[in-house]
Amino acid sequence: MAEGAKTGSSVRNGFLIGLVGVYLLLSFLFRNYLEPLIVMVAIPLGLIGVIWGHILLGLDLSMPSIVGFASLAGVVVNNAILLMEFIRIGRRRGQTAADAARFASRLRFRSILLTSATTIMGLLPLLLERSLQAQILIPLVTSLAFGLFVGTILVLIAVPALYTILDDFGLTQNIEAEAD
Repeated sequence: MAEGAKTGSSVRNGFLIGLVGVYLLLSFLFRNYLEPLIVMVAIPLGLIGVIWGHILLGLDLSMPSIVGFASLAGVVVNNAILLMEFIRIGRRRGQTAADAARFASRLRFRSILLTSATTIMGLLPLLLERSLQAQILIPLVTSLAFGLFVGTILVLIAVPALYTILDDFGLTQNIEAEAD
């Protein structure tokens, strides 16, 4: 029990350090402090898929599940970064936030969906494996596969919507000025 608590604490601390690192890198990339938060909204969206996947397969959340979620965070954030960058391109071209978000979602839909689908398909053999040796990895793969599936769909909706909502509140005006 003490080892499990120690491992859980270590994974939690590593995840938090990773979140701070991702935020700092994205802040340098986007040259502002709000867009990295919009991108990082993708992480809890992936958690929805992790929980649903474990419920559907009748699995308990375990340490491999948590490690899978920590790994998933980076993959889902990549999709959101791609989408955000295309929103920024639209804004630099003079489009409104709503038009830029719509344009980015439409333009990157296929690439985001295909990369996520091929990753999920690559995980499918391990997810369906029933050997005793694979049982320890199935919670990890469940977190990755289901989290990526749900996270991808929700990212395509939530990131453009959140950007547009923040623009309605006037919070993206500074983003546009800083991006130039």
